[in-house]
Amino acid sequence: MNNEQRTANNKAKTRNKFDVDETLETPFSLHHLKRAFVYIKRHSTKLLLSMLASVIASVLQLSVPQMLQYAIDVSVINGNYKEIALLTVGTAVAIFVSLFLMRYRMWTTTKVGQDIIYEIRSDLFQHMQKLPFTYYDNRPHGKILIRVVQYVNSVSNLLSNGIIDFFLELLNLLLIIGFMLRTSPPLTLVCLAGMPVFFAIVFAIKPIQRKSWQNVSNKNSNLNSYAAESVNGMRITQIFAREEKNEEIFEKLAMLARKAHFRAGLIANLVQPCVENISQIIFSGIYVVGILVLRVPATFGTLMAMGNYSWRFWQPINRLSQIYNEFMNTIAYLERIFETMDEQVLIDNAPDAVEMPEINGEVTFDNVTFSYEPGKNILENLSFTIKPGTSIALVGPTGAGKTTIVNLISRFYDVTNGRVLIDGRAVDSVTLRSLRSQMGIMLQDSFIFSGTIADNIRYGRLDATNEEIAAACKVVRADEFISKAENGYDTKVKEHGGNLSQGQKQLIAFARTIIANPRILILDEATSAIDTKTEAYVQAGINHLLSGRTSFIIAHRLSTIRECDLIMYVKDGGISEQGTHDELLAKKGDYYAMYNAQLMEN
Repeated sequence: MNNEQRTANNKAKTRNKFDVDETLETPFSLHHLKRAFVYIKRHSTKLLLSMLASVIASVLQLSVPQMLQYAIDVSVINGNYKEIALLTVGTAVAIFVSLFLMRYRMWTTTKVGQDIIYEIRSDLFQHMQKLPFTYYDNRPHGKILIRVVQYVNSVSNLLSNGIIDFFLELLNLLLIIGFMLRTSPPLTLVCLAGMPVFFAIVFAIKPIQRKSWQNVSNKNSNLNSYAAESVNGMRITQIFAREEKNEEIFEKLAMLARKAHFRAGLIANLVQPCVENISQIIFSGIYVVGILVLRVPATFGTLMAMGNYSWRFWQPINRLSQIYNEFMNTIAYLERIFETMDEQVLIDNAPDAVEMPEINGEVTFDNVTFSYEPGKNILENLSFTIKPGTSIALVGPTGAGKTTIVNLISRFYDVTNGRVLIDGRAVDSVTLRSLRSQMGIMLQDSFIFSGTIADNIRYGRLDATNEEIAAACKVVRADEFISKAENGYDTKVKEHGGNLSQGQKQLIAFARTIIANPRILILDEATSAIDTKTEAYVQAGINHLLSGRTSFIIAHRLSTIRECDLIMYVKDGGISEQGTHDELLAKKGDYYAMYNAQLMEN
């Protein structure tokens, strides 16, 4: 392979995933709108009252040209000043009442819109809480977050205002046509002559417009995704002096988003100028064609009223074209939102799931086979039974299935074949909450939330007292560095624990696990970031934590696992050997080889 081929392959492997547009797995259909109407139905009473207020306001506004026509053609000619005064008052009342009703409508729809935002966002977030790890592993987090925040904001206006506006403007159009026919049927036909041209333009633009807004959605998602990851990885960026390259990538993505939005806006704005031009031509046509060509008989009041109605006639059409633009824009966002909501929840409570009683700690694998991908088994026909209170160390090469075993116990994944049982109950027969709430899981990467140190520890048990939190921290020696902090347990922690060392974060995570008082404990490389001196202190806390609990420990440090009741060497989809530390050394098998390799490294 020459250098050019090698470079090309490397570029292909490291291609920036942020400039790859998402592909919709399900195209838009009316089904999306039906689902959206579920949120509208919850506020149907408020929206119907809002619509009624708008209808009354429209009728009042449309009555003004009629009163103007009567005043010019009848009252002024007859010199009836009393009628003129009454019509003036009637006009003022109609205008002010319509303004009040429209204000009520705006207030109501704004409130409903915010309620819809809250409901869609809550439903979306609740669904995301149930999605499997693979969903988040396979997608940049920025592309997920943009759906929860920006896309939901974008669709709310259509669902609250847009739908109402559509029916109201359609009704306004019919009312205006009715008033126009009542005023002058021939001149009404002149006004309607521009409609076929308008519809021809709209239907010609429609397919191009939808694709353009989908492209905007894609480019914004790409940009947001890259920006989010760049912020999270800023320290690594500066360590490797990648600032200029990252700026280049960001500028490229920003330019693509700019171009996409500019093109979509250009296409969307084709409709409104067409409406404006057609309306002006028709407005002139009333006088030129209607009076001079067709010689339609009309009084000055009739011409004034028809001119007013002609101007009003194209207002709802103009508004309908804007709603259409918003609709085409929002379709792309609805597709993304419902695509996420349709993402399959792989791990959920069975229909007949029951509450898990208090766990004693017996764990059984009954001929368990598991694979992340079809045809590639990580575990195959694995069987073992662990008695309550036993501490088990899982050791073996990377990728052998150690973490998979503990993930199956916690039911983060379902087995492909076989059963996982706790105290004789299959883990898929009990509710997830009752199962996981009795487990303590300590991972290698200790995630720390923004808030105080106490908040992070209390995350393991919300009703924990300050005294219990302090006691848990003393067990793992976290109290030593916490007490030296400026505000002790009330010290603010930055996002991801940015103001803490990796070891401090793991000690806090240890305390968080202890406070939960789990019946089954899982430690997955839990002491990897703790220095040897601190580990010696923590080991006493771990021994305290293991006492009376069934525990699974994944670790490479011999000091962490040698005191366990049972050591299992995971290899080739099963357990190649098991026993105590001394028993396995005496066998001189896989564990013996691993032990000697570590001694040589040290």
